[in-house]
Amino acid sequence: MGAGEREPDWRVDFVVVGSGIAGLRAVLALGGAGSIALLTKSESSEGNTGWAQGGIAAAVGADDSIDLHLRDTLAAGDGLCDEAAVAALVEEGPAAIEDLVGWGTRFDRTADGRFALGREAAHSVRRVLHVRDATGREIARALWAAVTQTVRPTVVEHAGVDAVRVRDGRCVGVRFADAAGVYRTVEARAVLLATGGAGQVFRETTNPAVATGDGIAIAWHAGAQVTDLEFVQFHPTALSVEGAPRFLLSEALRGEGARLVNEDGEPFMTRYDAAGDLAPRDRVARGIVREAARTSGRIYLTLAHLPADAVHARFPAIAAACREVGLDLARDRIPVSPAAHYLMGGVQTDLAARTSVAGLFAAGEVACTGVHGANRLASNSLLEGLVFGRRGGVAMREWATSGGASWAGPSGAAEVHATPHEVGGLASEVTADWIRDVAWRHIGLLRDRDGLDDAVRRLDAAQGAAAADLGGTAGPPSEPDRVRRSLLTVAALMARAARRREESRGGHYRLDFPARDDARWRRHVVDTKGRNANG
Repeated sequence: MGAGEREPDWRVDFVVVGSGIAGLRAVLALGGAGSIALLTKSESSEGNTGWAQGGIAAAVGADDSIDLHLRDTLAAGDGLCDEAAVAALVEEGPAAIEDLVGWGTRFDRTADGRFALGREAAHSVRRVLHVRDATGREIARALWAAVTQTVRPTVVEHAGVDAVRVRDGRCVGVRFADAAGVYRTVEARAVLLATGGAGQVFRETTNPAVATGDGIAIAWHAGAQVTDLEFVQFHPTALSVEGAPRFLLSEALRGEGARLVNEDGEPFMTRYDAAGDLAPRDRVARGIVREAARTSGRIYLTLAHLPADAVHARFPAIAAACREVGLDLARDRIPVSPAAHYLMGGVQTDLAARTSVAGLFAAGEVACTGVHGANRLASNSLLEGLVFGRRGGVAMREWATSGGASWAGPSGAAEVHATPHEVGGLASEVTADWIRDVAWRHIGLLRDRDGLDDAVRRLDAAQGAAAADLGGTAGPPSEPDRVRRSLLTVAALMARAARRREESRGGHYRLDFPARDDARWRRHVVDTKGRNANG
């Protein structure tokens, strides 16, 4: 141990941070390899996995193929996917589905016992397996049952992980605040971050309250590389009722025939994209914004032309959410607007979930393998968690067995930028709501240089003030302060990355650079912690 470093509270072989699909799948892959601590920020059932409605994509249909799934994913990624990562995803997809079925996942089926496959935007065939409109919840249930019955890790709920411990360039454990607000440390041979996404960086989001970008902030502060943070997917159809929280209205609704209409009840999406309502999410979201501006009216989703009983039976959770705000999903026009939904970028990893810090792994939405490129294909996220969660677990076993003999980590020709910290500044303005408002106004669906300059200036300064506030060692910061640091760190990195990329591609749209520019920007750009701003 280093000078002044405290003894750990306990030691295990492996630590997994996060209890969603990627973390649970990694735990299952680690079963029998040693002792495991599974740390989760809130209740073990929280997280984005349980909120996933539409389903999980895999090439299991009679009219589908691995090659077709690969081509659809590459097309949605808008020229920036890592093809090797996509190949791993789609090739291992059918086996991942078999695993889920073996663990008891009850996918919807047709009368003859085949999977009932849905269609979503940018998929050329029906390939989305689902459990009505609560697929994520059912998958999480099955995975938890498998984990608790076979692996039995030590589960610590309400563990506010705020740092990974790095010694001699290697990750050797984590630090967290327990439910009583006391700092604890656990030492391990390998650590996996599976902390999910960062939708809560934005004022308008479909994500749960726990999706505050913690894993990205933790990894970046530990010296790990992060990449592609400018690519944020804004889901086009979040329920938009004044006074009510944003609620995801799954793309599966449009896959089953729902239509987007303007205030006059007119379908409009073909005005902005030949694929209409089933264009990729980024283009549908921008189409909604443009139509709302053109008409000075609201945008709605309508299913009134479909059989009401079938709508209610297929989408019971969404129908219930609509009833809570006085709307009938099958009969009323449902007001919608875009909201932050998914982050394509994250902690840079290789295809074995290894980060640039030896002993530190990442999988799921917190990670960036390049599988989604600039825009994720609908329903590939749950599959990513399964495929790369398993790969991460296998790689952790191998790392531990080798005694940490060597570390490959992510590689490639990506440009690396040192990003600043400890700038100093606006402590009085640093609240979570302030951060979310800055992000929504300047790093949202439509961006430009002036707004991004303002965001970088404000967030960099605020991040410096927060770093000073949270830099002490007397005791752990409160949960709100930990959230504040995560939001600040990720928002500042997003703003800098978005300002740097002077083109429009996938989830990143610049009003001042509206065209895709392959000559200059068909590449990834990496950020790593440093004092000099190159971005």
